[in-house]
Amino acid sequence: MTSATLLFGMPGGSEWILIVLIVLLIFGGKKIPELMRGVGKGMREFKDAKDKVNSEIEEGMNEKAAVKHETILPANS
Repeated sequence: MTSATLLFGMPGGSEWILIVLIVLLIFGGKKIPELMRGVGKGMREFKDAKDKVNSEIEEGMNEKAAVKHETILPANS
């Protein structure tokens, strides 16, 4: 496993096996499901926050477009 591979690309099959073995040695088999649950929860929260920001941006753009397209009628005197 070269450092260039880790810096410039995804690890290959044998590198993933080594990573999984190291994680198993460090955390043990019983702790892995709890860690994965935490990772999944974090990813879900990140996705929800990203979707919220995207929807707020789209709403702002739609409001700006609606204001731009409104026509101002002259007042009758």
